[in-house]
Amino acid sequence: MEWSIQEVARRAGTTSRTLRHYADIGLLAPRRIGANGYRYYGPDELVRLQRILLLRELGLGLPAIAEVLAGQQDTTAALRAHLELLELERDRLARRIASVRTTLRKTELGEELMAEDVLDGFDNRKYEKEVTERWGADAWRASSRRWQQLGEDERRAHLLDHETIARDYARALKDGAAPGDETVQAITRRMYAWQSLLAPPSKSHFTGLGEMFAADPRFGDNYDKYGVGTAAFVRDAMRVYAERHLTD
Repeated sequence: MEWSIQEVARRAGTTSRTLRHYADIGLLAPRRIGANGYRYYGPDELVRLQRILLLRELGLGLPAIAEVLAGQQDTTAALRAHLELLELERDRLARRIASVRTTLRKTELGEELMAEDVLDGFDNRKYEKEVTERWGADAWRASSRRWQQLGEDERRAHLLDHETIARDYARALKDGAAPGDETVQAITRRMYAWQSLLAPPSKSHFTGLGEMFAADPRFGDNYDKYGVGTAAFVRDAMRVYAERHLTD
């Protein structure tokens, strides 16, 4: 099947001019251009456009989107990552909706309000205890303050980056790479940059994070869900990176 540029623009809620701009910058080429000069798009182009639109909603600019798409050759894996983020967002919003409904109902009936009802879905402090015990209250306050400064789009983009990194680690492990291989260390540089958005970790901090990922199922499952042993592989790669590049 094929769709004209006008059909695609209408269904995507964008404009033909925008789609032509995407083609001009190499982001989304049409399947073909007809003898009449019209541009036509097939299923592959529509899937790529869907990924572009999802990334735009996450707040990424076009150059960043181009980099993400270039680095995500596995379209199915990339769409799964998008789906997981959308489901997380759906669940978070569902909790907030339920919280507001409960607050409204109890307020109208004059019932006592409970903090766990009113504030459900708004808490980002569930790992405060672990962070404070391992690296101190200052580390928690710094990372929490930075997280609060991020907009919703920036937070979603940050989570998407992590999903991509986790999948790349799993793929490297499946391909038989070693933690110290340059391909794996390139992923780990991205992991360090991802962690640094909140607060640049020191050598011991970065190594400790890797240990926590492997030892605690709450964290390890974020990696092992893509392949058994991925969390331990991430830990080893982070340890190598810390030894090579970081200091305390």
